[in-house]
Amino acid sequence: MTQPIAPRRRSVVLAGAAGAAAALLAPGPAAAVPGPGSTAAAAESADLQPYASYWFPDSLPAGTPGEGVTWRSLSTWRPEDDPDLPFNTAAVPLAPRFTPVPPNRTARTGQARIQSLVSFGHTSRNPSQGAPTADYYALTHWAYLDELVFWGGSAGEGLILAPNAPVVDAAHRHGVPVLGTVFLPPVHWGGDLRWTRDLVRRDPLGRFPLAAKLVEVATAHGFDGWFVNAETEGGDAALGSEMLAFVRDLRDRGESAGLRITWYDAMTVGGTVAWQGALNERNEDFFRTADSMFVDFRWTPSRLASSATRAAGLGRSRYELWAGVDVEANGWNKAVDWDAIIPRDRDHVVSYGFYRPEWTRNHLPVDRTPGRFHAADDRFWTGQSLDPSAPDGDGGWRAPATAVADRSTVTALPFATTFNTGHGLRWYDGGTVTSGTEWNHLGLQDRLPGRRWVVRTEGRRPAVSFDFADAWRGGSSVLVAGSVDAPVTLELYATRLPLRPGTAVELAHRADEGPVTVELAVATEEPARPGDPVPYRYVPAGTLRGGSGWTTATLRLNGLSGELRALGVRLTGDGAVAYRLGGLAVRCAAARPPAPPTRPRVTARATTGDGTALRLRWTAAPGPVRHYELHRVLPGGDRRFLGGTCQSAFHVPGLRPEPGERAARIEIRAVGELYAASSAVSVVHPW
Repeated sequence: MTQPIAPRRRSVVLAGAAGAAAALLAPGPAAAVPGPGSTAAAAESADLQPYASYWFPDSLPAGTPGEGVTWRSLSTWRPEDDPDLPFNTAAVPLAPRFTPVPPNRTARTGQARIQSLVSFGHTSRNPSQGAPTADYYALTHWAYLDELVFWGGSAGEGLILAPNAPVVDAAHRHGVPVLGTVFLPPVHWGGDLRWTRDLVRRDPLGRFPLAAKLVEVATAHGFDGWFVNAETEGGDAALGSEMLAFVRDLRDRGESAGLRITWYDAMTVGGTVAWQGALNERNEDFFRTADSMFVDFRWTPSRLASSATRAAGLGRSRYELWAGVDVEANGWNKAVDWDAIIPRDRDHVVSYGFYRPEWTRNHLPVDRTPGRFHAADDRFWTGQSLDPSAPDGDGGWRAPATAVADRSTVTALPFATTFNTGHGLRWYDGGTVTSGTEWNHLGLQDRLPGRRWVVRTEGRRPAVSFDFADAWRGGSSVLVAGSVDAPVTLELYATRLPLRPGTAVELAHRADEGPVTVELAVATEEPARPGDPVPYRYVPAGTLRGGSGWTTATLRLNGLSGELRALGVRLTGDGAVAYRLGGLAVRCAAARPPAPPTRPRVTARATTGDGTALRLRWTAAPGPVRHYELHRVLPGGDRRFLGGTCQSAFHVPGLRPEPGERAARIEIRAVGELYAASSAVSVVHPW
């Protein structure tokens, strides 16, 4: 595999996100409750910005690390000594998910799945909690993924890479496990066989201490396992035997914590690096020991067929083999023998793994916008039709939505979304701009529609997209725009939500151009067959006039029982329509704010050229919390938004005194699933 390449970004924390809100559709201020501050020793000129964690196994390279790079040894890492760990620990548990009836007849259930190897940034200086730019690979098509690998590692920075918390939180919200990377690079990429030997070294009792460390790292950081990629040449049979024993020990140690191991087809059991492009006798023992194996790009149709047969002979699923598809350079223009992996006329052969699908962002010009990125990303995952219910024909690119069934995690009440993709040009709260700063923070991403965009109409099909020009809350909304000459049903979520007395659905929406009549589309049954339309019923939600601004509607689902299986909207207009959907919530009771966090404190401060930087900590609020929001209280009482995070730690950069201000006061609030905000606790930094 190639070394990860990504443009460097200014590594500072998110500086634009939402203000407090009392409910999803009815924003309002939360009462300020002063809380205790704390004193921390000054760390003058220190870089307090937290970054994703990375290490060498033990011994470090010769020479001096590059600018912004810190060389660390995993062998000496201890969680209690890691000052960045509170910023890097994922907070969202891995959500259970289900597979609804597919929207087309070509997508398969229970066959091929997809793994993605994604580089979200350089190994070093990858911010722990987002950054003030919208130019980011904000992955949203989680519904087709079975596993995400946080790809990275380099001989000049570090070889073992732990995923940052925002990526893990977003993936877990959508039911996708995330693996860290152990990358032992080829010699021509700076690899050194001593690092492989360091990794598999035993202690005097014959145990593998670094296997224990890898399990400790994954459990402390809250991610789901490791992708082990040993590509450094020069090994022998003894080293191969030790690597196999190491992987077995890593698997055994991690099993009780639910960790997964994916082995990359590079090192063979003989200790040499010889990419097989198949499951065979030279790598079979590694596959038997791990949970899955990424089959190198050298595969052929016959090799994949024999690999599937061999996996079955071992009592393993053929779909635990990921056939590598390298899209780093050419994306959907990549020539792939799809019939070797996911033939249309018989069972899928194996699963497959995308290497570097962030091409959908990287191939765009430098002035790319979030809208252009999502248009490209939708085409990659859905195909040129941009509608999973109408798959592409015989084009060269076989988009995932045409072959792989989508999944959903919308299984419990309350459920709410504001269609926030995890990045934006501004931040909105209740339809009002509360920060004009670009931002990205995947941990703040909502659960998003899995099948984008299924549109059912007898007339002309309008365009549907995530739009960043306006939003109800967060950075984006769903925009339906075009000439409408027949009712249009936009399918949004496959769900498994219990229908209870008093169940209500809330919509925050508006018409930029209209008029448009809106109905909520609900279904209590699924289609009888893949590709059949969902049997919706329709609940009137009003007629919106163009340019009338945001409005909210609360719709009671009286008379329905059982389970809510699908949600959407039906739009009826006559001519040009631009309908913007900003929020959707399903609940049985009004939103109640969570309890506030406690013990807010400053744990470190530093003076930089940009001003004063602070590290903040607090004790998590009891009960379920979606995320936390931080505001600075200005002289006169106004509040300025500083950011949001799912963690109970936050880095604030660039603080400067306001006129007449003797101390900076920062408020922290917990935000619940329906976006109700708690009362505030405060920390004070004297000037």
